[in-house]
Amino acid sequence: MTNPNIKKSNHYGSGSYLPSDVTVLLDIVDKDAVADVPVNQKEALIQSGQRHYSDMLTLEQAPTAMHEQLYSQALEQGTSRTATDIANLAYTLHHTFQKNINAEQPLVLVSLVRAGLPIGVLLQRALVDAESSYSLPSVHYGISIIRDRGLDPVALQMILEAYPDSPIVFVDGWTGKGAIYQELASSLKVFSDHSHPNFTNIFHHGAEIIPLLTLADPAGVAWLAASAEDWLIPSGLLNSTVSGLISRSLYTDPQLGLHRSVFYDNLIESDRSLAFVDQIDAARRALTKPLQCLPLYPQPRYQTADVIHTIAADYAITNRNRIKPTIAEATRAILRRDPERILLATAKHPDTILLRHLCAQRDIAISVLGDKILPYQAITLIKQRTKNS
Repeated sequence: MTNPNIKKSNHYGSGSYLPSDVTVLLDIVDKDAVADVPVNQKEALIQSGQRHYSDMLTLEQAPTAMHEQLYSQALEQGTSRTATDIANLAYTLHHTFQKNINAEQPLVLVSLVRAGLPIGVLLQRALVDAESSYSLPSVHYGISIIRDRGLDPVALQMILEAYPDSPIVFVDGWTGKGAIYQELASSLKVFSDHSHPNFTNIFHHGAEIIPLLTLADPAGVAWLAASAEDWLIPSGLLNSTVSGLISRSLYTDPQLGLHRSVFYDNLIESDRSLAFVDQIDAARRALTKPLQCLPLYPQPRYQTADVIHTIAADYAITNRNRIKPTIAEATRAILRRDPERILLATAKHPDTILLRHLCAQRDIAISVLGDKILPYQAITLIKQRTKNS
């Protein structure tokens, strides 16, 4: 039910998802046209302020056999929970929007690339499932959001012009410190005046309420979340190979067009994007337990702010971008960044097996801190770098 005003293009499409799953509003560029910056060099450039992280890319490699095995175990363990969470989120969206939604004015899911994409695709499939008790006319787009630079305004404007009378819900996989929530809130501030023509598209539940939905919300900032726990979300363990083979986004000046991304066609054999969605979606359709209408939160709670403050003080960290909490974010940081140390709540928690394996592989120090870092199960601290180190 994608609006014909946003046609599929050579510049954007669906990644390796089905066209009915999502339209990703990114300018897809050839990976050979993007400089492949080694992690150490990238880290030094970012921390010295010479380059922003969204101006560079370290091209992704295929997951190792061990990484694949651990992902498969996480998927096996987490399929039922993910399916239940998606069903409860869809059920809540149905009850929240059913009176104001129709085929001409569908609910617009806007997933934040990349971690939001698998969750958004699962939600879209759930909402268009005519056999469910929570079906709802909906469309799904993926757009870029970049820390310090915000939501892609070109992509958002395309959606607002195509669906001028539809409410928008933003979708992410999980929250860590709440930084992306703050970036989203800052980007949407321009629409918060009641006189703005798109006010009700975004602030449909009030001028102060950012409609962010997540699968897990340890930071306590989402408007709607399936839980506040830090748990082993299977899609958090892989990068592009569970996110439509799309790289993280690269910044483009709004005057020049959409934010950019690379499509990893060389990783097609390793791609698990559709298999992940198909498995969770089949489990959702097979659910028999009663569904739960989840609470909607009008304001962020920032329930982990004290934990982040304590960690920053204990490790003399002035730049909090070096602190990467949650199992998913801690794992991605090891794979994409230059970590100094991993903090764990529990030495042998089953959800941190991949993290501990990667630490052993790369000789990364681990500190077990117990309750001090809860509700997080894991936090990666990024190494302090300078441009000469």
